Formats: sequence, C-alpha cells, structure tokens
Amino acid sequence: MTSVSSSILTALGAGSGIDTASLVSSLVSATKEPRQQAITSRQTLNTARISALASASSSLDTFADAMNSLLSGTSYSGTPASNDPSIAAVSALPGGTPSGLPAQLEVRNLATSRTLVSAVNANSDAASGAAATVGTGTLMLQVGSGAAVPITITSANNSYAGLAAAINASGTGVTASVITDSQGTRLMMKGPTGAANEISLTVSSSTPDASGASLDQFAWTKTSLPAGSTMASAADPGDAVILLDGVEQHYASNTIDSAIPYLRIDVNKAAPGTSVTLATTEPTTSMRDLMVEFVDAYNTLMKALNTATSTGTDSSNAGVLNGDSSIRDMKRQLSQMVSTALSSTGTYRTLNDLGVSTNRDGTLSLDTKALDQAIAADPKAITQLLNPSVKTATNIGIAGLMDSVRDNIKKDGGPLATTQDKYEKLAKELTDQLDKLDTQMTNYQDQLTKVYSAMETRLSAMKATQSYLQQQVALWTKNDN
Repeated sequence: MTSVSSSILTALGAGSGIDTASLVSSLVSATKEPRQQAITSRQTLNTARISALASASSSLDTFADAMNSLLSGTSYSGTPASNDPSIAAVSALPGGTPSGLPAQLEVRNLATSRTLVSAVNANSDAASGAAATVGTGTLMLQVGSGAAVPITITSANNSYAGLAAAINASGTGVTASVITDSQGTRLMMKGPTGAANEISLTVSSSTPDASGASLDQFAWTKTSLPAGSTMASAADPGDAVILLDGVEQHYASNTIDSAIPYLRIDVNKAAPGTSVTLATTEPTTSMRDLMVEFVDAYNTLMKALNTATSTGTDSSNAGVLNGDSSIRDMKRQLSQMVSTALSSTGTYRTLNDLGVSTNRDGTLSLDTKALDQAIAADPKAITQLLNPSVKTATNIGIAGLMDSVRDNIKKDGGPLATTQDKYEKLAKELTDQLDKLDTQMTNYQDQLTKVYSAMETRLSAMKATQSYLQQQVALWTKNDN
C-alpha cells in the first residue's frame, strides 16, 4: 500500500490553514496500527510455534535414526569373520545382523563354468603377424534355458577380435578373449558359473571367406560336436557345493548371500573334509555403553521439549509450546518407553529392569550398578533384549522401540500432524488478515480524503467570503482595521 501520508498530501495540499493531511494520516494510523499490531503479534507467536514443532519433530527423527545407525555398526554387533579366509571369506550385508553364527562350513566344490577353446590358427602368429579371419555369417549363442542370441560377423568384423567383441556384447554373460602366442591364435570362451549355465553355439548361416575360414569351426554343443567344429571343452559347468552345519547346499555362484541372512560368503577353494568356522567377533562397545548413550540422547531431547513447554513466571517468558497438546502427547509416549516390554520372556524385559528410571521432569536416570549386575548375570539375554540378532514382533530391540514410538507420534492424523496443520493454516489466515486490513485502510483513506477534500473546498470558499466582507466593512467605515 502507498504511504497514507503522501497520498493525503497529494490529494489535499494546504489552503484552509488546517493541516488536514496530518489529520487524515493520524486517523488512519490510529485505526490501523492497533489491529495490525495484534495480527503481527499473533504471527510472531505462530511462526515460533511452527519452528518449535518442526525442531521437535526433527530432533525425534535424529534420535531414532541415530539409534538405528549406532546399532547397525560393527561396534555393537561385531564383525563376521572366518578362521580360514583362503577357503571361505565372509562379510556383512546391509539391512540387518547375521544370524545363526557361529556356523561350520565345508567347501566341497567351487562353482565352475563351461570353458571352450578353439583350435590354433597358425595363420596368425606373433612372429608373422598375418591376419587370421573367422568367416562371415551368424552364430546362435545360448546359455542354459535362455533365449539364443545372434552373433553376426560381417566383412567389417571378420577377425578373432571381432568375434570376441560380438560375443562379449551379446549380454549373455559369456566372456570371450583372443589368445595369441608363438603357436598362433585361439578363441577362448567362458560362460557363467553354475551347472544350469551350459553353453551352446550353433550355426545359423556361414559363408567361408577368401582364406577358407568358416564360422562352422566355432560351433559347439554338449551332446555332439557339429561338423567342421574345432572347439574343445576345457572345463565343465558346475555348482558350488557347501556343507553348512551338516546340510548340503548348492549354489550357481562362488559368492553366496542367501545361506545365512545378512551374510555374504565368498568360497575361494574346495577343501573337502576341512571345516571352516564362521563366527562374529566380540563387539568393541558394550551394552552398558549403549544404555549410557541412549539415556544421554533421550535427556537431551526431553530437556528441549521441557524448555519449549515451560510455563515460565508469566506469559512473557513461557515456552512457545506451553499448553500444546501435541508436545504433551509426544512426552507421554516417550516416557512410556522405559516400561514397554522389549521381550515377552526372561528376567529382563524392560528398560526399567535394567536400572532406567524416570525423573520428575521427564528425563531419565540410569542406575549403572543395577545395569552391570544384569549384564553380569545374563550378558547374552541383555544383548538380545537391546539389539536382537533377529527382530520379532515381541523382541524389537531398543532401536525398533524408538522407531515404533517415532512412527506413532508422527503418524498422519496424529496430534503432532494435526497441530502442525493447524498452525500452518493459521499462518495463512493471519497473512490474509493483514492483506484484508491493508485493503480496508486504503478504502478508509480514500473516504477520509474525499471528506476532507470537500471540507478544504468549503473552508477556502468561506475564507474568501470572509476576506471580501472584511474589505467591504473597511470601506464602509473608512477604517483600515
């Protein structure tokens, strides 16, 4: 909105002797400023509430995410290890903690692939460098039960290198390479590992080139060697065979990630009769350290919520979320964590059982002596209570509990979401009220301008009349006064 004062001055000017511009400006300001101040005060408080709620929500996320990140690290869960990595090496997979360890593993066979090699082409040897061609046409390459893929050779790629490149680009998982030594040139092909990944190469079309080379020489099937073929098998495809805790298992790859949840096993050599122990190293950080960190983080969050909801000595220094029901609900749900069952069985089921208690202000205290006694009495039970190897509906662990509380607090339609939505709507309403007030004051200014413009005209006319009369009286009386 343009300046009220400048608008009035432009409209009125001076002529009556009365400062009507200042009068109108004062009237508009006296009407607008109290109403504007009331709205902006509400805006300031509402903005502070929106910010405080966002901060509380963010702090809750930070707390929950930190617990998950902390417990997923090897410092609390330990590191998977093998006592003989030369036979089988292990590593953790993301998403969880390996279960079922320790375990005994025996590697009976490695996974192998079909390896084919062609006869030596003496026309291309290292000494002479003479070109070796393969002929033109199309070979059909099939792996296992997959679709046959055409391998096409033209005059542009009529070479061992061209044939190898076409095979490598086929997307079948077969790799081809050219071996050139003092004997000449050979083509070697290697398929994917696994007994099901047999290779076959059949001739779809073949045209011998000027040197007499033909694609027929590269045809190969397991059941019979096609006429004109010079291919020979150097290795058969087979599965990796392991014995895991006495159970025989077969895998197409030497990298196994489904035998034990969240554990990758890389089998490196066959060693029938040799047992390899797969286990988890001891955590470098104890459950005692975890509880100390949890209580510290919880108290940081609760103190921030207490500050935001404090009553203060009066309204001037009360917390911006004082009386807010959504924060009361958040504090209530957080406080219930210490008495929530993390396990349905055993002596120790809740955080209260481990020495955690609630103070009057909602923060927590940790009786480390009680915790140490519990850990000494049953360390495995405490570890599984707080950080279970496999989470279940009745044993979610401390990170799972934090996630559950967070999700319930922030759910759609919950108190926090409802309050945030209320404050966001109020922010828009207050902005609209200010816009409406500006419009109303502009209209009010226009009305006053019209009124005082008319008054200015009448006063000017009256002054002119007064001056005339004074002149006439002076003439009549011959008195200059």
